[in-house]
Amino acid sequence: MDDTIKQLDVRKIAPHKKHSTIFDTYDALEVGEKFIIINDHDPKPLRYQMAAIHGKGKFSWDYLEKGPEVWKVQIGKKC
Repeated sequence: MDDTIKQLDVRKIAPHKKHSTIFDTYDALEVGEKFIIINDHDPKPLRYQMAAIHGKGKFSWDYLEKGPEVWKVQIGKKC
């Protein structure tokens, strides 16, 4: 596993493609891998959507930065 964590700046992605891009990135992870999303608002609704799709406890969600202009969240695949 590469020690470099991919950063996905979703501020640069068209709104209608943001969630699908994030889910595609998550789905490509191996168990134990992580990536960071960078956004211009709190992506909390995405967390709820991930829990509904993948199940609670299947992924990690760690805020690295909480606004007010930039939010960074590290998301990892647990199983």
